[in-house]
Amino acid sequence: MSPSIRMAPAPSSSLATAGHGKTKSGRSSSSAVRPALLAIAVSVMVVLLMAVLFGARWTPSGGHGGGADTSWVSAGARVVLNAVSSQQGADPVVKVAQPHDRLLGGLLSPDFNDTSCLSRYRASLYRRRSLHVLSSHLVSALRRYESLHRLCGPGTSAYERAVARLRSPSSSNTTSDAPSECRYLVWTPHAGLGNRMLSITSAFLYALLTGRVLLFHRSGDDMKDLFCEPFPGATWVLPEKDFPIRGMERFGIRTRESLGNALGRGEGGRDPPPPWMYVHLRHDYTRPGASDRLFFCDDGQDALRRVGWVVLLSDNYFVPGLFLIPRYERELSRMFPRRDAVFHHLGRYLFHPSNTVWGMVMRYHGSYLAKAEERVGVQVRTFSWAPISTDELYGQIVSCAQGENILPRVRESSSGSDNATAIPGSGRQQQQRPARRKAVLVVSLHGEYYERIRDMYYEHGAAGGDAVSVFQPTHLGGQRSEERMHNQKALAEMMLLSFSDVALTSAASTFGYVSHGLAGLRPWVLMVPVRKKAPNPPCRLAATVEPCFHTPPHYDCQARTKGDNGKTVRHVRHCEDLKDGVQLVD
Repeated sequence: MSPSIRMAPAPSSSLATAGHGKTKSGRSSSSAVRPALLAIAVSVMVVLLMAVLFGARWTPSGGHGGGADTSWVSAGARVVLNAVSSQQGADPVVKVAQPHDRLLGGLLSPDFNDTSCLSRYRASLYRRRSLHVLSSHLVSALRRYESLHRLCGPGTSAYERAVARLRSPSSSNTTSDAPSECRYLVWTPHAGLGNRMLSITSAFLYALLTGRVLLFHRSGDDMKDLFCEPFPGATWVLPEKDFPIRGMERFGIRTRESLGNALGRGEGGRDPPPPWMYVHLRHDYTRPGASDRLFFCDDGQDALRRVGWVVLLSDNYFVPGLFLIPRYERELSRMFPRRDAVFHHLGRYLFHPSNTVWGMVMRYHGSYLAKAEERVGVQVRTFSWAPISTDELYGQIVSCAQGENILPRVRESSSGSDNATAIPGSGRQQQQRPARRKAVLVVSLHGEYYERIRDMYYEHGAAGGDAVSVFQPTHLGGQRSEERMHNQKALAEMMLLSFSDVALTSAASTFGYVSHGLAGLRPWVLMVPVRKKAPNPPCRLAATVEPCFHTPPHYDCQARTKGDNGKTVRHVRHCEDLKDGVQLVD
């Protein structure tokens, strides 16, 4: 990718300073500078003229949906900008989006019909203003990707030719007019919605880094009518009809075409390269004897670079792993000068709830949350590998929420007195704040925690006079990610949580990662129980907004042995909520 454009400092000041001096012949040095300036001006004019004349040829036609190509002027401008930027090593410009900026500082494209996706330009109006800086280089990379997706996406002639080559790879070697500019990354869903959104984000960043077109493989109806199309003028949904690679949702660590198995057979540099390759980054990819972790090494990247189609199956947020690959280090540092906002930016770019889901969000927000002066999101998730009783977890939630002044303590009795009870075991007094309306949104598969928090304030009242209302949209009892309605409700709850002013989430929950990541908030994290008991302290303020990569490779590519990826580079550290995982920090 070419670097983004940053205007070089104007030369007038340095030239003026030089012009005040005299040459040995006694004449002003400004006269000596004029020929050089004239030559530069003529050169720029020639380049501009050539860009305008030949821009239409330079920009590929045949975008999504057909029609004439009207981008020849911008194509000419891109020729000049790329020529200038290739000679400049300046860092990209960073900025914070202004309040009520519907494009989020340039993160979103303006080339969408507002009514086709109501959430795209409106969701940010319900969230706290993001103070995370946005790089101009990331903005430029997104606009370039959108152009690539329009050129190579489904429905274009370039896509049809690429599929034909995939179907008959032997004929591609003899077809002289078959272009080779379109390469693809096919993402396949796995696990729950939170895992899916995190792995899609990771796949998209990998597509940005490698010049591939990301395609969304929907193996069933469970992901339909969930998200709007993220790229203007094109679809990211893989057409399933007649696509030659079948059964992708059943691929696994033993699939013959996997990267790990190909490298294990010594076929990474095979000539000619295979038409496609499978990348297995599920939670089991690091098992002994498997070579899939070499995806994060030069060997794996060299093998994938030669392949036109890559199929990916992952339930991980593997973005931190991309920061461990040296060849992508400079590009990533320019896209994300602050490493702790990768998901915050890419998540807000990619994930816009469909109008169906947005309707759920708006109806619930308008009915229960809109009038609150402060919104507190409480997301509760339990795992079989970290057992804890309902009573113990409820106590942990209350101890954290009241101990950290997230929720007010309750009155000593129901008599109406404002005398507050002490925080158990802390010896601390809660700071007094002006009374306000506070809405607590509890999101959990179960209803017990919502009911207990609601009853606590209903029966005793909040100290200090705060009006505390407690709500829970659903309590489905279990995760059913194969059902469309279940996923729509889950996405609606993620969006509602992302409107919070303060977030309290469960450790290691991908649902929570998505919610506070979209909000751009560092959450208070309920730490993992210790021997079925709540730990002390019960929660911690997260060090970063970034999600945790639960299953990093923990592999030293140079030594070809086990390693600790939490100590490889300074901006990738071990997660606080899952010690084996790693996450990006700034």
